Amino acid sequence: MLTEDALLELLTDLESDRVERTTSTNNTDKSSQAVCAFANDLPNHCAPGYLLVGVRDDGSLCGLSVTDQLLQNLGAIRSDGNVLPQPMLSVAKFTLQGGDVAVVEVMPSDMPPVRYRGSVHVRVGPRKAIANEQEERALTEKRTARAHTFDVMPFPEASLDDLSLRLFSEYRSQVIAPDVIDANHRSLEEQLASLRLFDMAKKCPTTTGILLFGNNPRFFLPGAYVQFLLFPGTTMTDLPIDQAEFSGDMRTVLDGLRDKFRACNRMGMTQGGGFQDRLSPDYPEWAVRELLHNAVMHRDYQSNTPIRFYWFSDRIEIQSPGGLYGEVTPETFMSRNSYRNPVMAEALKSMGYVNRFGFGILRAQKLLEENGNPSAEFRFEDRVVAVTIRLGAQ
Repeated sequence: MLTEDALLELLTDLESDRVERTTSTNNTDKSSQAVCAFANDLPNHCAPGYLLVGVRDDGSLCGLSVTDQLLQNLGAIRSDGNVLPQPMLSVAKFTLQGGDVAVVEVMPSDMPPVRYRGSVHVRVGPRKAIANEQEERALTEKRTARAHTFDVMPFPEASLDDLSLRLFSEYRSQVIAPDVIDANHRSLEEQLASLRLFDMAKKCPTTTGILLFGNNPRFFLPGAYVQFLLFPGTTMTDLPIDQAEFSGDMRTVLDGLRDKFRACNRMGMTQGGGFQDRLSPDYPEWAVRELLHNAVMHRDYQSNTPIRFYWFSDRIEIQSPGGLYGEVTPETFMSRNSYRNPVMAEALKSMGYVNRFGFGILRAQKLLEENGNPSAEFRFEDRVVAVTIRLGAQ
């Protein structure tokens, strides 16, 4: 974050395209568009951009009093899922003569183009604009040069023929603003590349493109499936009474897991208030689905090991290959996020399988508690993250 002296310099530099000034404290669209534009860094400054709240266009202060709620609202732009991929930003309050200033510092993204509600916003001099096709292409090329994570790596063994274009068309309508689609004159490859699903240099799909829309992802990624086993007791010594393997495009996998869960999840009677009995499931559906989606989102797709979804008479166990990633440790697991597959995470959010980044596990724990189940238990083993969800008191 910048210093107070650096902030004073920004206040007087009225021509900088790295600064957005506003006196509005409740215009979420304007703030999110500014964050999106700075994250795209179209001029290629390779330096942060700054949203200054409490500052007039002429650089003077408007006498704003910055509250904790305002800082929380600005910080929430990072994780509310409307700016994708997630921007890297920090928020701070400065108290100056003439009023407070809330500063949002936005770092350039390694994975442009960044979109806010389906549109790519960029800085053109001191103002914001919607990127045209040429500008989007430049951002896509920038991302290709910076690609680091496996989910955006090209897959030369695959081609467009290995993707379901029908599924891509449905997905595109979810993540791209309708007016952008209507004005689209780009080739199919360019449309896929703008969403990090195709590599223009290698002329092939990326890993995420195969996982999302592949006709047979497992052909290219042998571990890209979920193994389900239903056991009659509490151990694996008995033969399973049901088993399945869920593979294919991402929607087929996740919807298949949903249907299997519903088929296996028993409903029982519990006593409610006023001696009223009510139906209660063994496990709250969205708690288990949050944890399954987490496993799919964060697993290591370079591993040939599947996700294991084992259902016993007293518990459910989910094992995801890959272990913890990045800055996350067993101590910070509940409070810090690092994405092994950031483009996959973006896609699951856009498809409605993830509601908001960074809150899935906390939400699952709350739903388990409300249903009378113990909290989910996590184990971090060598290259594996395992979670156990236990049955509540009967």
